[in-house]
Amino acid sequence: MAEAALKRGPGRGRFVTFEGGEGAGKSTQIKMLADRLEKEGVRVVLTREPGGSPGAEIMRHLVLSGMGKLLGAEAETLLFAAARDDHVRNVILPALNQGSWVLCDRFFDSTRAYQGSQGKVAPDVLNAMQRVTIGDLKPDLTLILDVPVEVGLQRASARRGGGTPDRFEGEDIKFHKGLRDAFHKIAANEPRRCVLIDATANAETVSLIVWDAVRERLFTAVAAAS
Repeated sequence: MAEAALKRGPGRGRFVTFEGGEGAGKSTQIKMLADRLEKEGVRVVLTREPGGSPGAEIMRHLVLSGMGKLLGAEAETLLFAAARDDHVRNVILPALNQGSWVLCDRFFDSTRAYQGSQGKVAPDVLNAMQRVTIGDLKPDLTLILDVPVEVGLQRASARRGGGTPDRFEGEDIKFHKGLRDAFHKIAANEPRRCVLIDATANAETVSLIVWDAVRERLFTAVAAAS
């Protein structure tokens, strides 16, 4: 039984981003979606930000080690912009142009939430960097995984075991609550691109909600014979 056909232009893949606060389950859900898409015969490239390309991974180390914070919010934003430019040019655009679906753990919405909303970097600065690094590239779908701050931080703590919190996990509760509010505003302001998903349930339940959103937004049902 054939069930669906992809809504996409000739030769171009789809670009799906996962967003949300710390411990929301993005890494788990992105892998589960990739497995599901591959079973449907879709070629998938999994990637992440900061990072995803050799040059961007160097920037990731600098940012998560806390170097960016020492330099200030605008300098940290520049590090993210440099990483994104390398990532887009060397990984995301080539994969999309080859017809693969790109699933990315964080993209520019995280910059707007972390450095914009919480770091107080001016919107004009963020817009300028976005024009330079990604031009008119936008995700076809952004899945924002939402959990209460306390739940997310508990998950993040359990994930790292006895390890030291990274640059953002180590911020205070006020920061993380502001971050959650910022992602809610992004979802509300761009409902055609973004879907806000309650991610408090177990991973399998959340993955079904994610899959429903992907099917609804990026697949079109067609009649076909078995």
